Amino acid sequence: MNIMVIDATFWVAISFLIFIGALVYLKIPQKINELLNKLILDIKNEIDESEKLRQEAKVLLDNAQNKLDTAQTVSNDILQQAKKDSDHLIIEMNDKFHKSSEIKKSLAENKISQMKEAALKEIKDVSIKIAVDSVKKIINTSVDKSKLDGLFEKNLEETKIALKKISS
Repeated sequence: MNIMVIDATFWVAISFLIFIGALVYLKIPQKINELLNKLILDIKNEIDESEKLRQEAKVLLDNAQNKLDTAQTVSNDILQQAKKDSDHLIIEMNDKFHKSSEIKKSLAENKISQMKEAALKEIKDVSIKIAVDSVKKIINTSVDKSKLDGLFEKNLEETKIALKKISS
């Protein structure tokens, strides 16, 4: 009895071979290989795309940084120009203020001088009037009116001449 013993292991091996044969017949390993290659290619394309996007983002970032630097430079230039303009304006306003105050000071001095001259003239006029009135009073109360009239006229003329000298 040399009959081969067919047990469950034999049938499992036969089933496995049939399964492998079916896989080969249906070209399942090639389809799995193609599917894996396609997935690898898709992943590689996505990596390439993401690399391109990264490069574009870097370029955009560089452009934005350049614009920001340019804007910062322009801003600094504007600030410096505004500072120069304000300093110049302050100096100009200060000069105008000093010139204006000098003019006002000169006007005030002229007005004070005019008022002083007017006061001196008024004092002189009052002094003359008092002197003339005193002389008239003395003449009226004196002895001889005709002699005193001549003396009065003479003194009056001398006083006028003296006052003209003083006022000029």
